[in-house]
Amino acid sequence: MKKIVYLFIFLWISSGAWAGQYDNFKVSVYTRAYEVVKMKDPHWLDSTWKAISAQVKVDKIYLETHRDLLIVPDKTIEQAKKYFQDHGVEVAGGITYTINESNHFQTFCYTNPKNRQKVKEIAEHTAKHFDQFILDDFFFTNCKCDQCIKAKGDMSWTAYRTKLMTDAGQNLVINAAKKVNPKVQVIIKYPNWYDHFPGLGFDLANGPKIFDGIWTGTETRDPSSAQHLQQYLGYNIFRYFDNLRPGYDFGGWVDGGGVQMGMDRYAEQLWITLFAKAPEIIMFDYRQLLNMKIKASYRTPWQGEGTSFDWDEMMKPVKQEDGSTVVPTSIARAAGVTFEAVDEFVGKLGKPIGIESYKPYYSLGEDFLPNYLGMIGLPMDMHPEFPTDQKVVLLTEQAKYDPDILSKIEDQLKRGGDVVVTSGLLKAIPEKIADIAEIKSSDLKAIVNDFGRDGKSDKNILIPQVAYLTNDAWEVVSAGNPLKDGVIGYPMMLRAKYSIGNLYVMTIPDSFGDLYELPAPVLNEFRRILSRDLGIRIDGPSKVSLYVYDNGTFIVESFLDKPVTIQVVTDEQVNFIKDVLSGSEINFETNEKPVNSRTRDLEPVHSFRVTIMPHSYRVFKKG
Repeated sequence: MKKIVYLFIFLWISSGAWAGQYDNFKVSVYTRAYEVVKMKDPHWLDSTWKAISAQVKVDKIYLETHRDLLIVPDKTIEQAKKYFQDHGVEVAGGITYTINESNHFQTFCYTNPKNRQKVKEIAEHTAKHFDQFILDDFFFTNCKCDQCIKAKGDMSWTAYRTKLMTDAGQNLVINAAKKVNPKVQVIIKYPNWYDHFPGLGFDLANGPKIFDGIWTGTETRDPSSAQHLQQYLGYNIFRYFDNLRPGYDFGGWVDGGGVQMGMDRYAEQLWITLFAKAPEIIMFDYRQLLNMKIKASYRTPWQGEGTSFDWDEMMKPVKQEDGSTVVPTSIARAAGVTFEAVDEFVGKLGKPIGIESYKPYYSLGEDFLPNYLGMIGLPMDMHPEFPTDQKVVLLTEQAKYDPDILSKIEDQLKRGGDVVVTSGLLKAIPEKIADIAEIKSSDLKAIVNDFGRDGKSDKNILIPQVAYLTNDAWEVVSAGNPLKDGVIGYPMMLRAKYSIGNLYVMTIPDSFGDLYELPAPVLNEFRRILSRDLGIRIDGPSKVSLYVYDNGTFIVESFLDKPVTIQVVTDEQVNFIKDVLSGSEINFETNEKPVNSRTRDLEPVHSFRVTIMPHSYRVFKKG
């Protein structure tokens, strides 16, 4: 029965049966309780909605019933619902369970009986009005009051909070809502800081199963801000959450944060979400779409070079159905032109695939590293279970949470597969790795900038020193300071045979951002070793990402401020790649090195020269 339900959901999504104003995805707007309350004024509601909907086509709106102890009255909710339904817009509800968002995101205390009762009442209030509602980011707890401290007892905060919030989700929200409205769908939106979820009560092992669906926070804003969110996270996190319960990740959620870096940055977050094949995208929020105005300072220096986001196209008057035109005023129009562009090709993409990595539930270590790896051209695909059907499996430090990880590594190697472990995992489980190869990552560090035949970096990079037994393991990539004509070197990529497979150790710089400083030939080796399952990789510098799909389509995206030329490397069966947007074809160039000089393995490949404009993407299909 479960298989039949899943098949129905898959066919429903893939057929585009849900699509409205765009052919391949739904576009929605989330509205905070603060703005929903204002909708009691018909003039304010009508004028603001016309300003938004004139610039971006919207299929659905989520009306929030509670935030910061502000509860929207029944009459206002019903009045707003009717307005949007009369305008052909689908309506759902929303809840933000905060007491005071401005006070360090103060959440409810789920240990406190009065707070628990209030949580239940809010769910009941919302279920009265909607057949579907979504919980915004804050269904977690950061409370450490005396009641919580006493109730926690000897448990860790992680153990206590995940147990507490799983119970609250089931009994205070889901059961309470369904008692009022048996057909209501209760959906939880998970934010973008996934590695730290367990410590505040988000339970990814159980939450996706007890809720009717999940949403993914794909907003990445400014990478240099407190959360250090790399742009690639918007793609990676959606794919990871979809792997938690396939078919039940209903969409991605983007806000206007980071727009001060340039309007491209906002558009980029939207299209990356859709590259992940999100069937719906929520724009947070009604207020931002009104008040985040277009400013001249948001025009980036590379505009006018044929970039994927076109400022001048955004600024053109928008033709309305009645023949009139509207002058663009806010980020709503940036969203509109982005959706119109992506809708032309996203339906031609297959199912996303990537380098499969294993992240056990509740795991920590080398936090958010896969997002940095995605930014150096490694297509990521994180799973909560150890992959058993791949030629290559990537393991970061988080794999240490699996007590059976050694046997799983050994099984993979005995099948003839490869395992790439990071230096962080090597340091975390040295005794287990020693059963395969006596390799160690000590507390000693090295400052490197010279990679021999693989070039030099423009800055010094701090790395852990990885030690191994000569002739039991071999350096694939080395580093020193200097390496050429120097006195000592250290492995950046190490290879050790075991049974009929290979164990690789990938050295990760102490600062993950220094991965971007590695010379292109070093990154090319990382990509060559890790991409065996994909039949495609790229050669070139960092900050160029590759998105791969199972029907032969792929996207190459540059996050660089200048045009970049890279090589797309494929199996030798591919004779040309076709630009999906322009229809032009690129033929392969002669590969003068069919034998890999490092491993002596035959490597017949074809390579294709591709140039990408700044902060832009190109879409291809193999031919």
